[in-house]
Amino acid sequence: MGWKSLDDMELGGKRVLVRVDINVPVADGVVTDDTRIRRIVPTVRDILGAGGRPILLAHFGRPGGRHVPEMSLKQLVPTLEAAFGVPVRFADDCVGHEAETAAAALAGGEVLLLENTRFHAEETKNSVPLAEGMAKLGDIYCNDAFSAAHRAHSSTEALARLLPACAGRLMQQELSALEAALGTPKRPVTAVVGGAKVSTKLDLLGNLIEKVDYLVIGGGMANTFLVAKGLDVGKSLAERAMSDTAAGIMRKAEAAGCTIVLPSDIVVAGAFKANAPHQVLPADQCPSDAMILDAGPESVTAISEVLDRSQTLIWNGPLGAFELTPFDAATNAAALKAATLTRAGKLTSVAGGGDTVAALNASGAAKDFTYISTAGGAFLEWMEGKTLPGVAALDQ
Repeated sequence: MGWKSLDDMELGGKRVLVRVDINVPVADGVVTDDTRIRRIVPTVRDILGAGGRPILLAHFGRPGGRHVPEMSLKQLVPTLEAAFGVPVRFADDCVGHEAETAAAALAGGEVLLLENTRFHAEETKNSVPLAEGMAKLGDIYCNDAFSAAHRAHSSTEALARLLPACAGRLMQQELSALEAALGTPKRPVTAVVGGAKVSTKLDLLGNLIEKVDYLVIGGGMANTFLVAKGLDVGKSLAERAMSDTAAGIMRKAEAAGCTIVLPSDIVVAGAFKANAPHQVLPADQCPSDAMILDAGPESVTAISEVLDRSQTLIWNGPLGAFELTPFDAATNAAALKAATLTRAGKLTSVAGGGDTVAALNASGAAKDFTYISTAGGAFLEWMEGKTLPGVAALDQ
């Protein structure tokens, strides 16, 4: 990779434009989850420690190019000051005279937060003139928003080409983890892919079967593959119209030397609700009036054996209806197995995606994974093998 990190830049006395993702949940003007803010703290502190002056660029919500007061970033200043431990100044725009005046007046040991970039309609159009206005505010560009790197916007793509550019600590962590998982991984490599629909993950599956040794498929997606194998899945969530596509994926996987792992036994119930009466059956014996809500214990054993043989794991999506007990059992057991192997130094484990993070946190396994990405769409597009504009712009 050709991107630089903060360690490659001379930061002393320089104004550093830092693109961050602080699109956090807020209720009545109060931040209710500061996870994204806490994750940018290392970048801000390292810039300050090197004598640089951080100027934060960020979006908030979807104002559609209009100034929407409730989407102002000003409301985040107290939370940012608490996280950074230094004064955070605020400018009412991200370009123009007021922003330029605030950037010029920024003292050492302070941080400047610029107003929501999406108050400008040109931001989402990757406008070069808007990026040029931003570039006037700083000497160096630092992208620490991997979660926004799949979008070619003025503050993520065009701006990176106008100033000396580097990755922040969070971006650096993301890129290094993903390179270890899919770029130059230790083999064998296993991917766990779950979720509701095959149709939303065709690109992902197509890319993975060329790159991994084992592909474990769970959730509603697995039901579609069982249909493709000629099995009755009863009332289960399944894209029956996608069964030919699933069959094609299985053929391509076999040709590529990728072993697809599907449930051999299933947990079925008559209703989609917590603690619904349920039973464990072979995968080919789903009653016509029941639905598959989880993989069974035999399937978990098979997944555990695959993990024992693996050196690298990439995980996206749960294996069952993890939000309902006891249909979280397979997800929890497989996640804890991966965590144990990671803790023992036998497995590099990288996971990402909204449901994935929630499921791994619920199981208690997340803390032992090598890396958990909160990037959502960007993480998924990376797994699909797509070029991320915000990353490509740093690679020059």
